[in-house]
Amino acid sequence: MAKVIIFGLLDTAELAHYYLENDSEHEVVAFTVSKEYIKDKEFKGLPVIAFEELNQLYPPSEYQLFAPMTAKNMNKLREQIYNQGKKKGYRFITYVSSKATVCDNEIGENCFILEDNTIQPFTKIGNNVVLWSGNHIGHHGIIKDHVFFTSHVVLSGHCIVESHCFFGVNATIRDYTHLAKGSLIAMGASLTKKETEEWGVYVGNPAKKLEGKLSYEVY
Repeated sequence: MAKVIIFGLLDTAELAHYYLENDSEHEVVAFTVSKEYIKDKEFKGLPVIAFEELNQLYPPSEYQLFAPMTAKNMNKLREQIYNQGKKKGYRFITYVSSKATVCDNEIGENCFILEDNTIQPFTKIGNNVVLWSGNHIGHHGIIKDHVFFTSHVVLSGHCIVESHCFFGVNATIRDYTHLAKGSLIAMGASLTKKETEEWGVYVGNPAKKLEGKLSYEVY
């Protein structure tokens, strides 16, 4: 059991608080955000602390962090907060729902794995990964850091997912696929290619890469 401070004050932080309070042994003791975003001193009946001042009140020797943030800017914002927390000396907890199916998988820090996910044997998951509800993660795969799965994604066996990838609802990826860094697989896309290009956006069935540049600020 850890005493946990959650980064954030929006929906994802509220959901994380609910899951930790109702489906873990951890104790949530406070919330934290950057000083400029603090409007109230409490959230969910707990104190809200400026991230810049966190060490003074909640030292990393006694408390751990959890930053289950969205995939905005292709997970770069969540990566930034994770790295800042590590520089401050904090460890991060990982939450895996009791209603998820896992098979002694190696899972890193600051992962948020919700109900009805199936993670088959021999697949490894890195740090700072979000698996929203209802995904199928195939066997003998590797998911690297700072990746976001929405819901009902099928990732077949032996896939390698590089950092900063994003998977939209109902996306399907064939087996033995290598997804390059920053690949965005759109909602409902069916990826039949064996590899993607870095920061490529793939849409349709079968999925094809969009040409030109696309702003990732909406993700």
